[in-house]
Amino acid sequence: MEQLLLRLDTLPAGIRTAVRNQGGGHANHSLFWQTLAPASQGGKPAGALAAAIARTFGGQDKLEDQIRSAALSVFGSGWAWLSLDAAGKLILDTAPNQDSPFVAKRHPLLGTDAWEHAYYLKYQNRRAEYLGAILHVINWDFVSQRFSELAQ
Repeated sequence: MEQLLLRLDTLPAGIRTAVRNQGGGHANHSLFWQTLAPASQGGKPAGALAAAIARTFGGQDKLEDQIRSAALSVFGSGWAWLSLDAAGKLILDTAPNQDSPFVAKRHPLLGTDAWEHAYYLKYQNRRAEYLGAILHVINWDFVSQRFSELAQ
């Protein structure tokens, strides 16, 4: 799916939207589930990722503040993404609906689901409260390992 999304512009026009929406949803959620951990195991970024976060964002706390702000800025449904660009630089941005960083030729490291279905049962319309909670259950070991593999 990643390869299809990375070269979405080369697919036949008749299937491009379906691949973007359905494939993006699959890729986004597949990564999302892997980036979650029990609250007691959330941890912090390590190694090269921790250093890159410090250089790019000024540290984990500032990154988390920016993730919350980005996800709160999503109008309607979408995602806040921490991704790696082709030059190996960390990028934090948002995408509507099921759009994926792959479409922009970036590799996602961490996606924060800002769709209402991600939080409504527990938080109703309190997206900010959900975003504060979800950052405590990020599997930073997984995200750090993914960064190390992709940054090579």
